Amino acid sequence: GITVIVAEDLMDAVTGLSGSGPAYIFVIIEALSDAGVNMGLSRDIALKLSAQTLFGAAKLYLDGDKHPAELKDMVASPGGTTIAGLKAIEEGGLRATLIAAVEAATLRSKELGSSK
Repeated sequence: GITVIVAEDLMDAVTGLSGSGPAYIFVIIEALSDAGVNMGLSRDIALKLSAQTLFGAAKLYLDGDKHPAELKDMVASPGGTTIAGLKAIEEGGLRATLIAAVEAATLRSKELGSSK
């Protein structure tokens, strides 16, 4: 990983995003895997594919200089499978849920810090 220096007053936000973040990613891997199993894949294969997909996407972002939205658009063909999946993601509120999770964890970190 990397070390990022932030102002002390942003440490709760770092906790909400990066400290709690692995759990959010595990939920995403689990959900993608559940979807794969639902579509007929074995649990083992679905878990491997889900984790490797996240790993590959993160590596592509980290090794390049493109914004995630640009990478997403490069993968989503007009009228294709990916854009159909992205539509379902947006309609289901995944983006808003992840934002709410980071906000909730950040607020909880602030509460725990002020109770000392």
